[in-house]
Amino acid sequence: MTGPIRRVGVVGGGQMGAGIAEVCARAGLDTVVCEVDAVAARAARDRVTSSFDRAVRRGKLERADAADALARMVFAGSLEDLADRQLVVEAVVENPDAKTEVFAALDKVVEDPGAILASNTSSLPVMRLGMATGRADRVVGLHFFNPVPVLPLVEVVTSLHTSAQTARAVEEFATGILGKTAIRSQDRAGFVVNALLIPYLLSAIRMAESGFASPADVDAGMELGCAHPMGPLKLADLIGLDTVASIAESLYDEFKEPLYAPPPLLQRMVEAGLLGRKAGRGFHTYDQG
Repeated sequence: MTGPIRRVGVVGGGQMGAGIAEVCARAGLDTVVCEVDAVAARAARDRVTSSFDRAVRRGKLERADAADALARMVFAGSLEDLADRQLVVEAVVENPDAKTEVFAALDKVVEDPGAILASNTSSLPVMRLGMATGRADRVVGLHFFNPVPVLPLVEVVTSLHTSAQTARAVEEFATGILGKTAIRSQDRAGFVVNALLIPYLLSAIRMAESGFASPADVDAGMELGCAHPMGPLKLADLIGLDTVASIAESLYDEFKEPLYAPPPLLQRMVEAGLLGRKAGRGFHTYDQG
C-alpha cells in the first residue's frame, strides 16, 4: 500500500461496525460496510442514518455534513465489494472462529498485498487472526470503544508478526485522519483497557450476585463515592453482557486466574438473552423507544 489511507472497508454493521464506518465517512473517507446479506446491509444503513440524525438533533453535526458522509458510504452484502480497499476493519461477533473465518476470506478477496487487515476485537489474540492469512505482517488489532463517534480512544495491538510499518500506518490513520487518541498494547488477552476494566466489572457482578448489595446501590456507590461517570453494572449493560462474558472467558483462558472467570449470574443472564441496554434489560431495565 502506498499513500495515505482513503478507501476503508468495515466487515460487520452492528453497533461497533456501524460506529467505525460512521467516523470513517465523517472523516471524508470512501467507506464500504459489508454485511452477511442485503437485508443486514439495509439494517446497517438504518443504524448509521439514525446515528447521524441523533448527532444533527444534538447540534453535533450539520445536516449537510451528515448527508455528505452518508453519500460516501456503500452498504454491501458480499465481501467481494472490499476488493479494492486499503484498510479493512473486521467488527463481527466476538467469536474466535467467526473472526478467523473472516480474515481467511479477506486475505483472498482484498487485492492489494500491501493492504492492512485490522480487527476491532476487544480481547482475542491478533496472532491467531494473522496466521489465518498470508500477510500476518499486515494484520493488526484496532480496538475502538463504544460509542465510537463519541469515545476518543483506539488501542493499536501488534502481534509478533505485525510490522512496524503496519503499526505506524494504523496509528497515523487513527490519530491523523479520524482524530482519535491511540495507545499501543501487546497482544495479550484484554489488551490495556479491558485487562483493567473487566476484573472490576466482574467484582461488581459478584457483589450483586451474592446479595451483598443491590445493582442500584453498587452503581450509586461508585458514581457518588468515587466520582465515576457510570456505575460498573450500568457500564456492563452498555458494553453488552455477552461481550463482557466473552472478554472474561478470553482473560481466563489465557491467565487461568479465577477472578477472571465469568460469574454464574453473568452466564445465566447471557443464556436468558438479558444482554443489557441493547436488549432492554440487564442489571437494569431500559426504554427501547
